[in-house]
Amino acid sequence: MGQLNRHGKSRTREKLRARRQVIRGLRGRWMTHTVGPVLLFSCLCVLIVTLCFAAYYFSNMQADMRHRAKTTADFFANYIGQSYNEYYQSCMTYARNFDEKNTIELQFIDTAGRLVASSYGQWAGKSPTTSDVSKAMTTKEIEPFVGTDPDTGERIMAVSSPMLYTNGEVIGVLRFVTSLKIVERQLVWVAIIALAMGFILVLVVFLSSNFYIKSILEPVAEITATAKRIAGGSYGVQIQSKYDDEIGDLARTINDMSNKINQNEKLQTEFISSLSHELRTPLTAISGWSETLLSGDTLDPEETRRGIGIIQRESRRLTEMVMGLLEFTRMEDGRTTLNVELTDIRSEFEDTVYMYGSRLRQDGIMLQVVDDEDDVPEIPCDAKRMRQVLLNLLDNAAKHGGEGKRIETSIRAEGDFVVIRVRDFGPGIPEDEIPLVKRKFYKGSSKARGSGIGLAVCDEIVEMHGGTLTLENAQGGGTLVTVKIPAST
Repeated sequence: MGQLNRHGKSRTREKLRARRQVIRGLRGRWMTHTVGPVLLFSCLCVLIVTLCFAAYYFSNMQADMRHRAKTTADFFANYIGQSYNEYYQSCMTYARNFDEKNTIELQFIDTAGRLVASSYGQWAGKSPTTSDVSKAMTTKEIEPFVGTDPDTGERIMAVSSPMLYTNGEVIGVLRFVTSLKIVERQLVWVAIIALAMGFILVLVVFLSSNFYIKSILEPVAEITATAKRIAGGSYGVQIQSKYDDEIGDLARTINDMSNKINQNEKLQTEFISSLSHELRTPLTAISGWSETLLSGDTLDPEETRRGIGIIQRESRRLTEMVMGLLEFTRMEDGRTTLNVELTDIRSEFEDTVYMYGSRLRQDGIMLQVVDDEDDVPEIPCDAKRMRQVLLNLLDNAAKHGGEGKRIETSIRAEGDFVVIRVRDFGPGIPEDEIPLVKRKFYKGSSKARGSGIGLAVCDEIVEMHGGTLTLENAQGGGTLVTVKIPAST
């Protein structure tokens, strides 16, 4: 009892270990191929969103400052004709009254680059040294600047517009400048929000992956563990499936495979037991009569003839069994080939029936040919194999229906087929066994001698000829076997 408990615990641990290995491997692949790409995609989206917002903010700010610079420059064009002092006073007055001095600085710069007036006051700071001022004087166009102020080290955006006389001479630069600290702080918040949304997306994918693992991968792990048990010899074990999807289909397929393997194992075990019995009977007879004949005891000629006949009959029986097994083995290995020639199938049929009929008469069974006057055409087939099929069918009818003491057989052309029928008058086949009787090793409820491979061999040969072999219970009792072979390739 303790040994059984230890064995059960060991099997449970092995099953859990296999499940963990499967889940770990599949989870790793899931993380690599799903969560990983989602994480990379989220980071890329955060970067794109941040850059888009930055480009949007900067372009809007620059467009607004360009518009301010152009409008203000156009306004001051009316004062260009004044004296320098009057012009200077106008700049100071305008700068002093500038409404948005808390966010944007308005500067007036002379042609020497000196700060003339500022909305921050007369002594606002050093004269600007950024490139936009000199470019505006050179190109006579509005020039922008985005970068670090060399004097303060602060990130700024500036727009410089040249102030021109009517003759096109530059007399100074009107400059708007603002700090990017607030804008960049807003961009940081945008990036943080985008990162938070990306994190939420990755978290949702991660949680859904765990749910996926529980709902899909754990059943896969259980199926894997059960498949390993089947591979280890636990034939017939079943998977308790609660799913009606692909996982459920897989579980049902493995259950069906397990059942079929278990059935085949039982059939092979029964086959070996039956074969051992079948071999033992003729060997016992041969051994017994051989010892009797070699013992030197005086036997009358009739007794001696009888013993030799038994030895001959049982030797033939052993030979047939061995040949059948060899033929079956060749078919299982795919080594059976057909020697197809145009054959007079009626002649082969009649010769086989005549030869086997004499053997049946010794057992008190009458073999009757239901003759048909219609011609049976020659067909392409392997004559030796077709003779083997007919002999096996007649032998099968004698074994399982011999108590009816009569077997009927016929051959005729029906459409594009040549049809051979063999009927016995025995007890027939139970209805639930009819779909199974052509399986290898299957003997069903029959107690007749045999290995259970005769019909399987016949069916294989007929299929190799492109035909069909069917069994059914005949009206009035007995079993009817019908073989259809194509009359042409």
